[in-house]
Amino acid sequence: MTEPLYQYTLPAAAHWSLRVRRGASLRLTDVEGGANLGMMFYNPEDLLEKYNAPDTLKCQHTFKLTRGNCLYSDMGRIFCSITADSFGWHDTVCGNTNKEMTAKKWGEKDYQAARNEWHQNGYDSFLVELAKYGLNGKDLASNLNLFSKVVVDDSGNLSLDTAAAQAGAQITLRFEMDTLVIMHSCPHPLNPASEYPYKPVHCELLPSAAVADDDYCLNFRPENRRGFENNRLYHFFR
Repeated sequence: MTEPLYQYTLPAAAHWSLRVRRGASLRLTDVEGGANLGMMFYNPEDLLEKYNAPDTLKCQHTFKLTRGNCLYSDMGRIFCSITADSFGWHDTVCGNTNKEMTAKKWGEKDYQAARNEWHQNGYDSFLVELAKYGLNGKDLASNLNLFSKVVVDDSGNLSLDTAAAQAGAQITLRFEMDTLVIMHSCPHPLNPASEYPYKPVHCELLPSAAVADDDYCLNFRPENRRGFENNRLYHFFR
């Protein structure tokens, strides 16, 4: 296994952001099982360009995300590709917890009183990180929820499949363009736990091999070839 160039364990109920260069991979590990990693992507050269969940799902004819799927911007370009995935089912439709939802589910605990045992929520976590780059709530869209499998019953009701949790589950994202990555480790909004779930996620930055013509993600759907071509045109004069 390739040694990471940099690694960091994102604590539970925490948030982080970083700029990942084209050609790097980000390997993410659910350390204990049952984690949720909320993520958003932006173009650091043009922050108006951000992750687009509807186009990502629609053009790849899927409701879930796993190996082979590409994560698209609202300009039809590919931020990153999922090159490895031992979990097999990641959500990008259910959004975030907010302060009111978190208080109703698990009670209120602020950082001043509870320190690292506070009950942080996903929406405010994103806002804190976005503010570092001059962005705010108007710049949010539907986010990823990695390590969260959502199932639907015959009546169309969504629920979180907690039995899918796997300690050590990993997903690797290969970045196809420079990307501002915003993330938090707050619970999934459908998490039914009676106590606030504190789950860390380990993050590793790795070098990526060049994309070959037989690349699995490139050929996963015909639409992905168009996405990679959009990236090629974008980088042509850069």
